[in-house]
Amino acid sequence: MTDITWLQHAKVTLALHRLREGDGNRRPLLLLHGLGEQAPAAPPPETAAWPGPVCALDFTGHGRSTIPAGGGYTSELLMADVDTALAELGEATVVGRGLGAYVGLLIAGARPELVRGAVLADGPGLAGGGGKPSSPHVPTVEASDGGPPDPYALVDLSRDLRPPDYAATFVRQANQLSGIDWPVHVAAIGRPDWLAAVVAEPGVREASIADALTHYGQENEPPVS
Repeated sequence: MTDITWLQHAKVTLALHRLREGDGNRRPLLLLHGLGEQAPAAPPPETAAWPGPVCALDFTGHGRSTIPAGGGYTSELLMADVDTALAELGEATVVGRGLGAYVGLLIAGARPELVRGAVLADGPGLAGGGGKPSSPHVPTVEASDGGPPDPYALVDLSRDLRPPDYAATFVRQANQLSGIDWPVHVAAIGRPDWLAAVVAEPGVREASIADALTHYGQENEPPVS
């Protein structure tokens, strides 16, 4: 069982799991799960060489975090979940899979002083609802037993729009404001339109998760006493 730190984001209580202690003087690694998933029970094998602590966040409506009433999920809401975790952790490197990859991109651009590298990987919810509005549709959500994941989250976040130019804006912000040479690494094989636009931007490298973490880990030196 992992240690959990409980964080408050508005009316939602978020579960921040500490999967491995690592060297507390080094920058932590923050894992962001895919749509319908939750924080892993143990650090994934590709994170084995990471020198610092390894943590994972349950998004709103997922895992051990609160399920709010009535839905209304957006990727920007989940970005604010991650912002709450960064307020607890300080500077961190982020690895996101699927939906977590898109949220990881958003937070890399929105909080470039805190996100010291984002790795975007395949996983559930990578495509979202595409880049353009579709025909109006009112989804029907089946009643659940109250457990995660919230069915409203599955519906809302599988349909959220991800315009390629909007995604590219967050890369540019990370490039301009983070102060690191390669603020975004793409490990995903799937390339929905938003991710193809990200890969086309300067400051983005394509690499495996392990290779990307090796790169960021080399910059993760303990402070000089």
